[in-house]
Amino acid sequence: MSAGNDIDALIDMMARLPGLGPRSARRAVLQLIRKKELLLTPLADLMHHVAVSVRECAVCGNIGSASVCDICANEKRATGEICVVEDVADLWAMERSGVFRGKYHVLGGTLSALDAIGPDELGIPRLIQRVADEGVTEVILALNATVDGQTTAHYIADQLEGQVRLTSLAQGVPIGGELDYLDDGTITAALRARKEL
Repeated sequence: MSAGNDIDALIDMMARLPGLGPRSARRAVLQLIRKKELLLTPLADLMHHVAVSVRECAVCGNIGSASVCDICANEKRATGEICVVEDVADLWAMERSGVFRGKYHVLGGTLSALDAIGPDELGIPRLIQRVADEGVTEVILALNATVDGQTTAHYIADQLEGQVRLTSLAQGVPIGGELDYLDDGTITAALRARKEL
């Protein structure tokens, strides 16, 4: 493969990333090449290291370099609260706000009959088991305000009804909104104003 073809392949690969189209990918690749020693080589090394070392937390589904993530391993985190999120990006958004001091459970998606995604594909049975095993007193459903997100929230609420206090994010999260795109203040307001389901 020629160097030109390698560069085109890199541009095509970068263009697949969220937020980067072909033009942005081309600009990013040119910048990486121009600063090869400062950016490209260290980035390639770091990406290889992450590809080899990254793993899913055995407890909550977060990602990190250990079998149990830093949040689950932190004994200072409140053990009575579990915040259920759709994916890792949502967990990171919640953490960025700095308000929630409990633990998390990452579903890895939402229920979807059209895509044949049921409770077992999302690890909902594992969440229910965690609630029983860890002495959880509150489950906060911080799912995206989409139809699938709300369907998933209602399903989880039905499964846990009477076992634990169930709350959801309240004001601040717009209908159709996704946590990863919200600012810290909106997430903080929504978490503080959560309500019973």
